[in-house]
Amino acid sequence: MGSWFHQNFVEPGKIPMLLVLASFVLTFVITRMITRLIRAGKGPFGNIGSGGTHIHHVVPGVVLMVVGGFGAVGSARSGVGAAVCAVIFGIGAGLVLDEFALILHLDDVYWSEQGRQSVEVVVLAAALALLVLSGFSPLGVDSLSEEERQDRTSLLLTLSSSFVFVLITLSKGKLWMALVGTLVPPVAIVGALRLARPCSVWARRFYRRRHRARARMTLREYRRVRRWSAPRRRVQNWIGGAPDDELEQRAAAPDPPR
Repeated sequence: MGSWFHQNFVEPGKIPMLLVLASFVLTFVITRMITRLIRAGKGPFGNIGSGGTHIHHVVPGVVLMVVGGFGAVGSARSGVGAAVCAVIFGIGAGLVLDEFALILHLDDVYWSEQGRQSVEVVVLAAALALLVLSGFSPLGVDSLSEEERQDRTSLLLTLSSSFVFVLITLSKGKLWMALVGTLVPPVAIVGALRLARPCSVWARRFYRRRHRARARMTLREYRRVRRWSAPRRRVQNWIGGAPDDELEQRAAAPDPPR
């Protein structure tokens, strides 16, 4: 176990990235636990305010990200300084992305339906970090041989083709596949070859007169929503807590007959 860890993390210099991911996930989990206790009125925790202004935890998160980021740039790639800066940055990123929906909507939507976007972004960020730790690199650069890297024409063609597939996937309304496809190019290729999502740029541009493609696209989207909507909501509720309107609906629902 020690030799495997040294070979896969210490030698490649991935310890800072591992610390960032661990502190990021741990901060998010602890933050969600505390906010859910505050919401339920349990425990010694409470909201932080100053002069009647509620201070969201995104504020200290931004400060920690700035400190950790500048510290990481100014320190060596390895050593105690790099490790400390990685932990600081991971904590800040966890606090910031936990309130990603607040930044996106510029409103306190933490316990609303829009607040689910924070959970989605955190899960995606953790997944991308795991892929990087596993050895994946943007646009598949690490998969090239030494000869291919020296051949500029081959390198540019590989990078440009991977980037084009990512752009096509993104224009088809598949954001998550496009982001994962930057690290795992086959995912972007699959996303680029499949039908676009409704209301995407690709669908508006190329499916306008293709009625059969539009019908297939709409039917596939309906099946996808019907199949995955409920499991997705249960996972999001388990991770981040149910939104206020869903809790109100549960409270207002009549008790089942006995």
